[in-house]
Amino acid sequence: IRSTLGPRSMLKMLLDPMGGIVITNDGNCILREVDVSHPTAKSMIELSRAQDEEVGDGTTSVIILAGEMLINAESFVRTNIHPTVIVRGYNYALQEALEICEKLALVVDVNDVDKMKALVQSCIGTKFSSRWNDTMIDMALKAVLTVSRAIPMPVGSDSYSQKMEVDIKRYAKVEKIPGGEISDCTVLSGVMFNKDVTHSKMRRRIENPRILLLDSPLEYKKGESQTNVEITDEEDWNTLLKMEEEYVENMCMEIIAFKPDIVITEKGVSDLAQHYFHKANITAFRRLRKTDNNRVARATGATIVSRTDEIREEDIGTGCGLFEMRKIGEEYFAFFEECKDPKACTIILRGGSKDVLNEIERNLSDAMQVVRNVVFDPRLLPGGGATEMAVSVGLRKAGLKLDGIQQGPFLAVGEAMEVIPRTLSQNCGVSVIRTVT
Repeated sequence: IRSTLGPRSMLKMLLDPMGGIVITNDGNCILREVDVSHPTAKSMIELSRAQDEEVGDGTTSVIILAGEMLINAESFVRTNIHPTVIVRGYNYALQEALEICEKLALVVDVNDVDKMKALVQSCIGTKFSSRWNDTMIDMALKAVLTVSRAIPMPVGSDSYSQKMEVDIKRYAKVEKIPGGEISDCTVLSGVMFNKDVTHSKMRRRIENPRILLLDSPLEYKKGESQTNVEITDEEDWNTLLKMEEEYVENMCMEIIAFKPDIVITEKGVSDLAQHYFHKANITAFRRLRKTDNNRVARATGATIVSRTDEIREEDIGTGCGLFEMRKIGEEYFAFFEECKDPKACTIILRGGSKDVLNEIERNLSDAMQVVRNVVFDPRLLPGGGATEMAVSVGLRKAGLKLDGIQQGPFLAVGEAMEVIPRTLSQNCGVSVIRTVT
């Protein structure tokens, strides 16, 4: 894995068990594909996964550091120092290292675009998509700042606990569409989804639409269990059909009363309902995924309504500036754009092949997570192995003050820290010893 660290890193091509190909240099991704039976190795892999879920980036560095720590610990175990002593020394070193980091940290202003760009640049610079850095960075920044919103904290808590909620997973959807150029990637100020209108004659482009979101079906209810109806009179059969029609008509009338331009439901829309909507000049979408519906709701300011008879005026979303159907490649996509202050967005990735798209998506998610972390805790440490060297030097100095057995493990951590700058310089192909010392 060492060779995947840093700007001059190499990509790995892996065959996964399904016979597909993964091209990546995301440490976590590589380790996920490796099958190991050794318990220590297993926990190392867990480590990189934890790093990926918590921080989102730095998976490779974690493994390299941990590995180096273990290598350094080996000599102590050989000389019969008890593991608890080694661990205690390591813990001391951890405290010391954190203090050193606190001293080095700079505070960043989240709204300073250039600073943030440089920050994300250092994150994506080591990734495959570094060729299109500028677009990638802008996309990551825009996406995260779109999705982030301050959670109102309970009164009486200090200002530090004013948490930002940045839910990238739910509200920043990445749509991968093969084909096109990588430079065609964009972040919409709104959402899009892969659906066509239900009726071919419905409007394809609406400015400032009123959007209504439902999660109930617009067709007559079918019974849960199988029911048999015995009819004695032939009139009753017509009555039954009529009642079904009236039921649908009634629902449609309740909706049309609010004059929406677009109706989106997570369930089906019967032909009859389509007909009514078409007559009222309403565009309808059906069978939208729940997650997509939530995103549309966040972007347009609509509320998802569960029953048609409970629609209120404030449930209708008016925050969207333009609705348009577009054809990309073979598929039709519905775009909701130019939203006023959207809290959800869609990222469109275009690229040559599926593998490329997957890798770019991973890079982008790394970048977004980095931005998210900055939004959470706006402090920054110097990169490029500088922090690691500083910690290493600091630990050496502090280690001289310690006495007894613990001094050994304490200093070992300092040495282990050097592995990051060392690996970086190895991957660049410069003389390692000169550079590091």
